[in-house]
Amino acid sequence: MNEDGKKLLFIVNPTAGFGHGNNLAELINITCRKHHSASHIEFTKAPGHATELSYNAAANGFHQVVAVGGDGTINEVAKGLLHTGIPMAMVPQGSGNGLARHLHIPLNIRQALHSIFDSKLITMDTFTVNGKLSLNISGIGFDGHVTNLFGIKSTRGFIGYIALSITEFFKFREFNTEIITPEKKLVRDAFIIAIANSSQYGNNAIIAPTASVCDGLLQLNIVRKVPFYRLDFIYSIFSGNIGRSSYCEIIEADSVSIKTDIPVYYHIDGEACGLEDTFEISIQQSSLKVLVPKCEATKSKL
Repeated sequence: MNEDGKKLLFIVNPTAGFGHGNNLAELINITCRKHHSASHIEFTKAPGHATELSYNAAANGFHQVVAVGGDGTINEVAKGLLHTGIPMAMVPQGSGNGLARHLHIPLNIRQALHSIFDSKLITMDTFTVNGKLSLNISGIGFDGHVTNLFGIKSTRGFIGYIALSITEFFKFREFNTEIITPEKKLVRDAFIIAIANSSQYGNNAIIAPTASVCDGLLQLNIVRKVPFYRLDFIYSIFSGNIGRSSYCEIIEADSVSIKTDIPVYYHIDGEACGLEDTFEISIQQSSLKVLVPKCEATKSKL
């Protein structure tokens, strides 16, 4: 889809993955020159800066915007591009890269840059949780609890997240919840309620194996607390078979209201959002244009 002569804005989170510096700028500039396209690089300076930059992309003559960072950076860039028609590409440089993995975008920075110029344009759904934009997966309950704690811990990365999750698993209790969709009302005890637009959190931890970003529906996976010795459940997450577990109940809807009996922590695309006891969730169909690798888009469900 990407044609020569384009003007690309690269919005880079300097604290993510590859980091900032001359090497990254050189890689971007060399790749764009090879494809006869102009590149402009902006490093984010504060929360919300990526949204400001992407929102002003059209006025500044950019044809495409490339988010370089993790799921949080991608989310911020997308906020400025919703309903604009300007495509977003991704160079995933986070710790989990959930949406990028779902869309089969290469995790190698050089491969990701080159894939921008051999891409296909899709129009994907997004959704909101209490008015906050989510592209990938948001969660209520244990995953939200760990995410909120993880944000204040000094030990980062996947290993740090797993260690914190194990410690907190024994402390965190199920909560009671009322879930209302246009078709049904459910009352359940839950450990996690995952609201999924795509299939995985990141690191190939698949919570909604059949989710699609282009079908106009969200998948809610209502997960009960699993006995710690059930290592087969952990395996089912990384093998893509969690939907078969008796500890999970997956429903589909384009909107949902959730009420919990106590305030519960939640996250949006891996970003901590604090405590709430009421959640209003609604899909925004076909609201964001995204560039994905052409070969994967033609053979895989997105």
